[in-house]
Amino acid sequence: MSNEGVAKSAILLMALGEDEAAEILKFLGPREVQKLGAAMATLNNVSREDIQGAVTEFKSEMGELSPLAAMDQSDYIRKVLRKALGDDKAAGLIDRILASGESSGIDGLKWMDPGAVSELIKNEHPQIIATIAVHLDPDHASEILANFPERLRNDTILRIATLDGVQPNALKELNDVLARLLAGGDATRKAKLGGIKAAAEIMNFMGKANEASVVANLEAHDPALAEKIRDEMFTFDDLINIDDKGFQRMMRDVSADVLVVALRGAPEQLCDKVLRNMSKRAAETLKEDLEGRGPVKVSEVEAAQKEIISVVNRLAEEGEIIMGGKGGGDDAYV
Repeated sequence: MSNEGVAKSAILLMALGEDEAAEILKFLGPREVQKLGAAMATLNNVSREDIQGAVTEFKSEMGELSPLAAMDQSDYIRKVLRKALGDDKAAGLIDRILASGESSGIDGLKWMDPGAVSELIKNEHPQIIATIAVHLDPDHASEILANFPERLRNDTILRIATLDGVQPNALKELNDVLARLLAGGDATRKAKLGGIKAAAEIMNFMGKANEASVVANLEAHDPALAEKIRDEMFTFDDLINIDDKGFQRMMRDVSADVLVVALRGAPEQLCDKVLRNMSKRAAETLKEDLEGRGPVKVSEVEAAQKEIISVVNRLAEEGEIIMGGKGGGDDAYV
């Protein structure tokens, strides 16, 4: 969700009242709740027009939703696959599709501040840390690893990249570390987590300095593995490879303020692509903002670029953006 989307959602929740807002938050994930809570805490001088706009937009989008939006998809998928294939055949497929959602021993970490999680697990074996990281959202895992010493961070990414699944005994050891009990799950199945894609997704959210250190470590350990991870990574400069239709779709979900900051120091070819896919008036405004804005911290530029990358990844997963991968040929997707 873009910064603008988070702000509008925060306004809507504040306007609804405590009870209604609480009911809505029950259905959101930990990262969404954290972002919305932070946005609500910083709201001030909200006009009637802002409130009306947020409510009107919400009603409009709700009117476009199908009855499927209210369905418990995970439960439905489990029941359908078990009826169609039987328990034994469906078991492995369910795990692959739902990504081992039953590993609830880690759920508590998803609600914690990255710094607090880092303190909690920093003295554990890197393999345990890697197992924890692949259960978290990539941006959350990246923030946690950023608090580690360079050697531990590099070792953890290497282990994530070479992890081909999480065995039940590893999950049990993990939950022992966290002093939590595993909730259900077939004791004979392996969760399909970790691997090159998981490592690449986490690295997408790292700052350039940490990313360079991790890549150097990977190349020293296994050059072929490092190349595979690089091929899976999506960088801000890779936006140039999105076709114009997909590019325009992406820009609808990116605020002008984020775009201006993200384009600081971007290749001229990418800036031209942005301007080409905007209306003449919007392009002129963006040019003025780029020329008139003063110096911007590198950290702010990287944060804005990460936000846009998150939008692209979401739209790609939803099938709204297709682009050729850096190492995958014309049929690769991101």
